[in-house]
Formats: sequence, C-alpha cells, structure tokens
Amino acid sequence: MVIQDQLSVDKRLSDKELLCVVGGASISGTLVNAFVSVYKTLYTFGQNFGSSIRRLVKRKLCSF
Repeated sequence: MVIQDQLSVDKRLSDKELLCVVGGASISGTLVNAFVSVYKTLYTFGQNFGSSIRRLVKRKLCSF
C-alpha cells in the first residue's frame, strides 16, 4: 500500500502505485443503521395503517 505524507500535497501516483490503491464500495455500520431505521419506520406505519383499517371495518372506534 502507498502511504503519502501529509506535507507532500502535489505528489502524483504512478500507474503501478495506482494499482495498489484499495477502496470502494463497502457496507458500513451507518448504512446498515439507515436501512434498519427505514425498515422500522415502514413496519410501524404498516402496523398503524392495518390497525386503523381493522378498527374502521369492525366499527370499534374510540368515542371522544
């Protein structure tokens, strides 16, 4: 792996060095948490929506 110094800002990498660069798409914890959060939100919405439909159909509404 190529490690650049913080002081050498304008150094260009050669083609051979560029082949050693590692990086790219990886699944991070933040991404997983975001998907879990979206899933939980949609699941809760579905539960609430289903309960509302069931209460409307069975005429079991709260009186105010």
